[in-house]
Amino acid sequence: MLSTTSCLANVNCREKMATAMDEEERKLQRLKAAVHYTVGRLCQNIGEDHQKEFSRQVIAAIAETTFRQCDIFAKDLEAFARHAKRNTVSVEDVKLTARRSTALSNFIQRKSEEIGSANQEQRDTRKKIAGKRKNKEMV
Repeated sequence: MLSTTSCLANVNCREKMATAMDEEERKLQRLKAAVHYTVGRLCQNIGEDHQKEFSRQVIAAIAETTFRQCDIFAKDLEAFARHAKRNTVSVEDVKLTARRSTALSNFIQRKSEEIGSANQEQRDTRKKIAGKRKNKEMV
């Protein structure tokens, strides 16, 4: 027989879980709204450039498709990192996720190289500054 204390603790635990799930649902809805807004703005800009108009239904369909594809990408990224026994998603995971789209894969490769060269420039600059400081201290 369960004691009153354990029943209350169980009820309290369920309430906390429900509250956490509600919070996650709110975050998900905010994210969906942000995706929908962004897709709407992109459609508006593209429409203006090409003298076309997108219906609300088309914008909603593109937004939903975009959101679902992002969800698939996120799950793939988590799976690739987990498979490699890592907790952090790497650039290689992102490249692997984009492998089915040549255009996306090429874009990510270019951006990765840009970031890599920018990071190398920052490291070189830091080394130069550190070297100058050492020289000043020795003088």
